[in-house]
Amino acid sequence: MSGHSQFKNIMYRKGAQDAKKAKIFSKISREITVAVKEGGADANNNTRLRSALISARSENMPNDNIDRAIKKALGEDGDNDYHSVRYEGYGPGGVAVIVEGLTDNKNRTASDVRSSFSKHGGSLGESNSVIFQFDRTGYILYDKESASEDALLEIALEYDANDITSTDDGYEVLCSIEKTVPLRDALMVKFGNPISSGITWRPKNFVSVGTETLKTLTKLVDVLEDNDDVQLVVTNCE
Repeated sequence: MSGHSQFKNIMYRKGAQDAKKAKIFSKISREITVAVKEGGADANNNTRLRSALISARSENMPNDNIDRAIKKALGEDGDNDYHSVRYEGYGPGGVAVIVEGLTDNKNRTASDVRSSFSKHGGSLGESNSVIFQFDRTGYILYDKESASEDALLEIALEYDANDITSTDDGYEVLCSIEKTVPLRDALMVKFGNPISSGITWRPKNFVSVGTETLKTLTKLVDVLEDNDDVQLVVTNCE
């Protein structure tokens, strides 16, 4: 019986992982579609599309999924018209939260995001209510097997990068928005594709919260990230 139970647990975990992977593919597909609509299907001349394709490859997204997303943008499947949205609010413990997304129904997404905040000890705010607590910055993330911190630093300094931080996922190079693409391309020549790269929000100052508050905040972030319309969630929690 124990073997049967273990098998069932493995199957459950695999099902959950497959569902998570499908959700990630869906989010990347939306980003590819919007990128192509904004700047065309030539990745060499479309930096947003190049970033999306890097994300797709890092997640081992099938080429068929990528092709479908591009065709949708080119009008071969034009049922959905995605719009960029951004929400700001406070989570439990007064933690500032920024949520960015791509949606074909702004009313639905706003309602879902507001409900998520309310159910997890937070409140959705007005535009620009927390954005002043963050800086807009570029980032390039490499795993620690692909590049050493010193090797990354050597190239990053040539492009006036702001910082390199070590995270659980790898080394994150932070730079100005203008330097993100040329720095990423220079790093790719030596280290190959990064795990991810793009533009994000970086807190100017971090805040600390207690263990129970952190648990509730984590649930809020998880629920937001699980929303199909949400592409990015950033907080200033340490």
